[in-house]
Amino acid sequence: MQGVQGNSLRLLRWMMAASLALPIALFAIASAVSYHSTLETADREIERTLDVAHEHALKVFETIDRSLAEINEVVRDQPDDVIRSREPTLHLRLKRLTDSLPQLKSAWIFDANGKALVNSLVSPPPELSFADRDYFYAHVDQSIGTYIGAILTPRLPYQGARFFGVSRRRESDDGSFTGVIQASVLPEYFESFYARIGTEPGSFFAMGRADGVLLAHFPRLDRDFRLDPNGSVGRSIAAHPDHGLMTVAWPSDGIERRIGYRRVAEYPIYVSAGFETSAIRARWLGTISQHLVFGAPATALLFVLLAFALRRTQHLQLEAAKRREAEEALKHSQRLEALGQLTGGVAHDFNNLLTVIRASVDLLNRPQLSEERRQRYITAIAEAVSRAAKLTSQLLAFARRQTLKPEIFDVGDRMQSLRDMLATLLGSAIEIVMQLPAEPCLVSADAGQFETALINMATNARDAMQGKGRIVFSVHAATTVPETLAHPSGSQASKSPGFVCIAVSDSGIGIPAAQLGRIFEPFFTTKQVGQGTGLGLSQVFGFARQSGGEVTVISEVGQGSTFSLYLPRVPADLLPRSQAPTTAPAVAGSGMSVLVVEDNIELGNFAADGLTELGYSITVVDNATDALAELAGDADRFDVVFSDVVMPGMTGLDLAQAIRDRCINVPIVLTTGYSHALSQDRVAGFELVQKPYSIEELSRVLHRAARLKQVRDGAAE
Repeated sequence: MQGVQGNSLRLLRWMMAASLALPIALFAIASAVSYHSTLETADREIERTLDVAHEHALKVFETIDRSLAEINEVVRDQPDDVIRSREPTLHLRLKRLTDSLPQLKSAWIFDANGKALVNSLVSPPPELSFADRDYFYAHVDQSIGTYIGAILTPRLPYQGARFFGVSRRRESDDGSFTGVIQASVLPEYFESFYARIGTEPGSFFAMGRADGVLLAHFPRLDRDFRLDPNGSVGRSIAAHPDHGLMTVAWPSDGIERRIGYRRVAEYPIYVSAGFETSAIRARWLGTISQHLVFGAPATALLFVLLAFALRRTQHLQLEAAKRREAEEALKHSQRLEALGQLTGGVAHDFNNLLTVIRASVDLLNRPQLSEERRQRYITAIAEAVSRAAKLTSQLLAFARRQTLKPEIFDVGDRMQSLRDMLATLLGSAIEIVMQLPAEPCLVSADAGQFETALINMATNARDAMQGKGRIVFSVHAATTVPETLAHPSGSQASKSPGFVCIAVSDSGIGIPAAQLGRIFEPFFTTKQVGQGTGLGLSQVFGFARQSGGEVTVISEVGQGSTFSLYLPRVPADLLPRSQAPTTAPAVAGSGMSVLVVEDNIELGNFAADGLTELGYSITVVDNATDALAELAGDADRFDVVFSDVVMPGMTGLDLAQAIRDRCINVPIVLTTGYSHALSQDRVAGFELVQKPYSIEELSRVLHRAARLKQVRDGAAE
């Protein structure tokens, strides 16, 4: 139950962590997807805006180019004197042209010396030379078609906005240079247009020549600027000269932008459009914030609910733990009361055994005792000790703290071998019927405890029939354990793939329904004091549970009872070919050295004397500290360590673990008769002799442990 509660708390903690981790992970994934989607959307918008800017620039330059071509046609092959004579008329024509084209500031016709013949601004034009302007000297040496110049400031007496020149060469029929036709274009015309279409935050536009000279810029610049051909922007354009997209820190102001660029047809002009990356991120953050508006409160609410559930579960489990403590205290009080009621019966049985032992010892001390009588008294003592050991073992099984020694055996064969003993136990007035299967029914369980459980069920049936009636013992295979009134809930038996059912049915008085739920409780009995201890069925219950099985009962008053013991079944091919004998003679020591660790001096001396007579070399100490000192001095002189488990200070288990931790290569054999020590998992890693033990049994275990060490040492070599 505590394991289930711990699992539920861990599950709630994991759910709390998941309630944060999962939304965060999903939010991170959604953020990444949204960021890429925002970038793609921005790129599409840049491409669309760039289309508009490119189309606008292309139309403007084509219009200017056509206008220059028309002016050139008007003055073609006309000498400068003729043009000057027509200056008023040409001035008006140029003025109408510039007034009709808002992108133009002025239009000019220059002679071969750079002096204005006609312009759209004033009539007549001042005697000034413009031969130093780029839009003029670019045409002097060769015909280059339409030339687009850099940003210029008006020369006095002309005033107004800055401009850049778009010009064409005037030449005679023989191709000689006769002058230039030029239109002054306003950069602010493009910048105003960009301001109208660039309404999104962070919008950017630029128009410049192929050599990097910027002609228009939005946001507007307060200075002239030229891009470095070897810079990041110049390299990107050089790699893809027609069009492309790039993310770059724009050199004019250092702001990072996502920019698209495109060349304007055959003109050496590029237009660019884009957004500041901070504006793109702001869009993305705006989208993500919408998710957070809904997701964060929901996540917080789920986390708070889980935290409340965790706290509530912890509170409930604390209350359950307190309730279990109260129940255990109540059970302890009930058990103490039951022990008080049981004292007479148990004390009577032990006093009978002690009387046999004491009387046999007194008789053995008499002089001139015959060998036959001496042997008979010794046998009586041994039998009394054996019966006392069985009673102790039974009490340990009742407490469900005894370490069982499972073995594989056939239930049918074992019951058949017990038939005579059962007949003697039950008496001649009770008819015994055994219904055994033809095929083997194998189980893995402690055979001795199985026999004890069978005897307890048989004795209970005999008492229910008051020593007269019919008892049926049957064995059959079962797939599950049926639910009955006496089948406790939560059993693990239902998880087993198959069982062997041993049923004991009697024709007795039956069990009242009100008592069915208590018959397996330790010390519960309906018999008078001295006639029963209430431990028999409790031993059956404890053995069944320890073996991975279950015990159930079906009973009706006046109709008898059927007790069914279910043990996990094993495949028939696992039955051993031969069984080891249950008894064997003592094994001679042949000089084997044993370190005996026993805090009970009399018991230690008894073991030492018995082993010495068998040829063992014995060293006795009464505590674990002295034992470690002996081993530290010279561990190689000992073949095995034999230690009691329950000792003051360092226990036998602590001693065994210390020997292993110090890598002392000496096998360890433990002994105890204490039920709690027998139930510890740590005992499973060592050889164990259960008290009371005989010298013969002890010698066999010690010899086996020493032989295993020799085999391991030989394999290591």
